[in-house]
Amino acid sequence: MYLLLLAFFALYIVYQGSAFSIIFGALAFLILIVLLVMEFVISGKQEGYGKSLLEIAIAIAIIGGLWITMVYALNTSDPLDVVPSCSMLPALDRGDLIILHGVSPAALRAPVVNISRSSFDSMVGDMPSEALVCLYYARGQNGQGQVSQYEQPGSALGLFRFTGTAYEQVQSQPSTNLVQYECGAQPVRTPTGIVNEAYTKSITINGTTVGEDLNNSIIVYRTVPQDYFYSLGDAFVVHRVYALLNVSGSYYALTKGDNNPGLDMQYLNYPISANDISGTTIFSIPYLGYLKIVVSGQLSQPSGCNTTVIH
Repeated sequence: MYLLLLAFFALYIVYQGSAFSIIFGALAFLILIVLLVMEFVISGKQEGYGKSLLEIAIAIAIIGGLWITMVYALNTSDPLDVVPSCSMLPALDRGDLIILHGVSPAALRAPVVNISRSSFDSMVGDMPSEALVCLYYARGQNGQGQVSQYEQPGSALGLFRFTGTAYEQVQSQPSTNLVQYECGAQPVRTPTGIVNEAYTKSITINGTTVGEDLNNSIIVYRTVPQDYFYSLGDAFVVHRVYALLNVSGSYYALTKGDNNPGLDMQYLNYPISANDISGTTIFSIPYLGYLKIVVSGQLSQPSGCNTTVIH
């Protein structure tokens, strides 16, 4: 049974992106449950159920003790997490187990831009106006606009307002927006070859231009109910810090997935408060996180795993 569990678990990882992956993941989960029940029943019959329960309690106490030790040693309430998506390719892959260390926001590796509290409050008070994304567009034969993330013959780059359900083109970005976006083309590797993707090349805040830097810190943060990611069921997100906003001494992070075309805030996600940052990634272990993914029932591969941005 243990060999069968390992086999199904390995097949689940190998067949990521296909229907077979979901089947193998479900089988691995079922076998795991059966094994746990069998171990408890067999141990109970041989040694008595009282002793079996005591052994389980001791094991739980040991795991709890190790967790508490890591919490204090790594200075974070969430020392371990799992990468659930492919938004951080190639730096982190889905299923990586990551170890976090708690740091103050000012200690994160990222450019710091100073802004006033009034400017920040004005921005978060009208996030739909700030959530502008870069896309390619072209007029089809029927006169309707054709919008795509990828370059098409005759298409041009433009800014679109993301409403959470659709994209609305804006003629120009309002000068009153705190964050100004520069759109450009970025090569992306897809199953059919390399294509150009509409990509946010840099942002400008109060005259300071910040570009993507893959040396910046990777953090895990909690989403809030107002976030679009929260509505998708993403309680925690693993992304890289793009820039830090110093709002009169309080820090907020603007983040982006390395494999995503835009910043999180361009998709109706609010700047991350320091209180919502679990920690910065200091180490990762491939594949170990798949155990949590299987147990939690997140068996299907999320979108974006078959494309990789070429940096």
